[in-house]
Amino acid sequence: MNNIEYRNWIEGKLDINNELLYLTQENCRNVGLTNDDILEYTEKAMIAYSAKKAEMPAKIGIHPLKDTLMHAMPAYIPEHFACGIKWAACFPENRKRYGYSQTTGVLIYNDAESGSPLCLMDAVYITEVRTAAVAVVAAQKLANTKAKTFGMVGCGVQGNSHVALIEKALPELEEIYIIDVYEPAMNALIERQQPNVKAKIIKAKDYKEIAEKCDVICSAAIITQKPEPKFKDEWFRKGQTIIMSDCHTHYEDATLKRADKYLLDSIEQHELLIDYGYYPWGLPEIYGETGEVLGGFKAGRENDDEFIICNNVGMAAEDIMVARKIFDLALEKEIGTVLPL
Repeated sequence: MNNIEYRNWIEGKLDINNELLYLTQENCRNVGLTNDDILEYTEKAMIAYSAKKAEMPAKIGIHPLKDTLMHAMPAYIPEHFACGIKWAACFPENRKRYGYSQTTGVLIYNDAESGSPLCLMDAVYITEVRTAAVAVVAAQKLANTKAKTFGMVGCGVQGNSHVALIEKALPELEEIYIIDVYEPAMNALIERQQPNVKAKIIKAKDYKEIAEKCDVICSAAIITQKPEPKFKDEWFRKGQTIIMSDCHTHYEDATLKRADKYLLDSIEQHELLIDYGYYPWGLPEIYGETGEVLGGFKAGRENDDEFIICNNVGMAAEDIMVARKIFDLALEKEIGTVLPL
């Protein structure tokens, strides 16, 4: 359907500019979004962005405490009539200080024809699933898809999502090594995810074991303003793939700068992060954006010996595309609370 038809469909269920749909995190989790939906909509968003078919300024932010962030993330994807903004925060000490997740946030989904807000929804679930989906669709093009071993750095919400989805990209996995500074998080991940994956989940002894044993490594842990490397450069070998969603925090600069291919989800976004001080030694030579590879504009992995690093910090286009699917499903199924504006 075109944008007008889509708007008319919405108006049949919601009085635009007079009503707003409110979706809690529980609503979002139970709306019926499938893993295939998440992968499809995330990939479409990344391709649209790199094809210059989306309007998405680099996310601006504030940083109230050391190693914390609060980001404003707007995006508009005209082809899918999807627009809105996510306001999200990451405070790594939340578990210790308050007993809840480090990630919090909300998302406003808007009518692209009038600008009116259509939905206010939880953004934690969207962030959780689309971040892992980015790594999975990237791995499909950049990793050796016959890989037998996978490493996961960080065993919180993101680590769980990555482990749950990674076999979509790496169907021949036999072992998944995990590591986290908080051991109960590793135990919880194994208990939660082992029934859902074929590969055996193993607690790594240290970061060296992850680097030396794993063909593909993902990291989704704390982002520090200045990198605090846990991995030594000499532990890595040709043919490996590193896909991170936590900037350069855990890796030595030498590792990043010897990659045969180094990719970013958004060059503009990471250039802004340089201004914030996140890359004190600069960025490596950039091969291209992840969406360029997903869209076939640039080649992905071309041989088994390539050492490939993909740095995805997360994009609003992904959030808004997934939000559209959640919003549509919620309207169809009459999930959520309609509030007056």
